[in-house]
Amino acid sequence: MTQDLFRSDSYKRDARGMVRHITTEGGIVLDQTIFYPTGGGQPGDSGRLTWDEGAIEIATTIKGEGTDIVLVPAEPSALPPEGVAVKQELDWDRRHRHMRVHTALHLLSVVIPLPVTGGQIGAEKGRLDFNMPVALENKDEIEETLNKLIACDFPVTTESISEVELDANPGLVKTMSVQPPRGTGHIRLVRIGEGDNMADLQPCGGTHVAHTIEIGRVRLGKVENKGKQNRRVHLHLED
Repeated sequence: MTQDLFRSDSYKRDARGMVRHITTEGGIVLDQTIFYPTGGGQPGDSGRLTWDEGAIEIATTIKGEGTDIVLVPAEPSALPPEGVAVKQELDWDRRHRHMRVHTALHLLSVVIPLPVTGGQIGAEKGRLDFNMPVALENKDEIEETLNKLIACDFPVTTESISEVELDANPGLVKTMSVQPPRGTGHIRLVRIGEGDNMADLQPCGGTHVAHTIEIGRVRLGKVENKGKQNRRVHLHLED
């Protein structure tokens, strides 16, 4: 298995690792990694690996067999040998923007309290699809409320509950199209706020900022009709 260092510290920009094996497609699997693999609407991380005899750019990261995490080279190049020690370096600006957008989308699901049918995260913008029978008429008010929540500077933390506890609290799951991964007995939760001053709590495996103020100001973009009851709401980072 690959130890997912990004779960315990999403701010870790570089780390050591050892090449466990190279996949038949030329992907690199390390014993531990700071690179987040594509999943939950969040793109895989990019960056760079270096070792004594070489270096290689990483274009993206994906999930492999079992719990393997596969780093995908940007172009054909000499690969690090199995067993060699490497230094991992994230494209931090891109990752941090993903974190900002991801946390902002969690807050968007608070100010639009409707079932979420899908979503996508990017470095400049993101979107959520909602089960929304009636068109959104108060977009400016929603944008203002969202930015007020961001400015509250809520702490963003993670915790876990058992699968049995999640089954007893199905309202924690906001996304209709994607269910939290099961099989380990535990579900990772992302909490925004704390105590009586909590804004959101929901299952999520992605990376997030530590405080909502890091998101900065956001702008709501176009709202698209994607079906009889499905509407897509776009969100943009202002800087």
